Amino acid sequence: MLEELQQFVLVVDRGTVTGAAKLAHLSQPALSASLKRLESHFGARLLHRGRRGVTLTTAGSELLPRARALLAALEDAKRAIAELEGLRAGEVRIGAGGTAATYLLPSLLSKYRKRHPDVRIVLRELPPEQARAEVERGELDLGVVSDSGGEPWRDDAFVLVAARGRGAPSENVVTFTPGTSTRMALDRHFPEARVVMELGSIAAVKRHVREGVGMALLSQAAVATDLASRRLRRVADPRTPIPRRFCLVHRGTDQLSPAAAALRALLLEARQLRRGAAAQGSAQRRRLTGSRSGSGSTGP
Repeated sequence: MLEELQQFVLVVDRGTVTGAAKLAHLSQPALSASLKRLESHFGARLLHRGRRGVTLTTAGSELLPRARALLAALEDAKRAIAELEGLRAGEVRIGAGGTAATYLLPSLLSKYRKRHPDVRIVLRELPPEQARAEVERGELDLGVVSDSGGEPWRDDAFVLVAARGRGAPSENVVTFTPGTSTRMALDRHFPEARVVMELGSIAAVKRHVREGVGMALLSQAAVATDLASRRLRRVADPRTPIPRRFCLVHRGTDQLSPAAAALRALLLEARQLRRGAAAQGSAQRRRLTGSRSGSGSTGP
């Protein structure tokens, strides 16, 4: 019955029996027979078939999330046992938004690969809600999302940036398509913004900002190097910086495979090191400030 459940989920995801049959390398009659066996097993019709594809019946809607959970649990068990028995090195699947995938994770994933060179890393760039949904369905092991709900990992902020020495209209804004966390922050805090471009990548947004097309609200982590190299400038606005927090989401530490648990541990280790460095830097600045004030008090 496991194979029938897998094929049922595949049909739902593809939307048609024909499309699912091609993906599964089965004939359409063979896949239809599999669905009939599943319906016979549960004693209920699971799918309605129409010209535009399949839709779930009430019974099918009840079965789908349970089928996904069962298949995900079996896959987790298979991977965990394989890793523990040394049959293969394992795999870790992680989903993250553009900022985390481009600026926060690369050095950490490189460090992880050095520690575990035989583990396969699958990184998918996804909006927060999609990453959460795929973690819940067991399609991802870990998600790095820029909203509340999860293990706090790293603080960030949105800032306004513009080109240096270019006179673009201050109300022009270059941003991302609706649904991304950055666009939601822009719409919430800058409802008057005149969006002149909707782009799909941070690199594209920054390039057009540097050319003077308009300003952009971007992650501080994404523009730190550009600001330091004076390729962009901060734009002062009382509404910025807008704080946000990256969190780690998963289905529970007991549900993580050994490979995924090792990645979570490394990410949390990096969080602790970052906090320690920040505390050390703050203490050093306080010492320097105290030293300068003390020196001034003993002068002529």
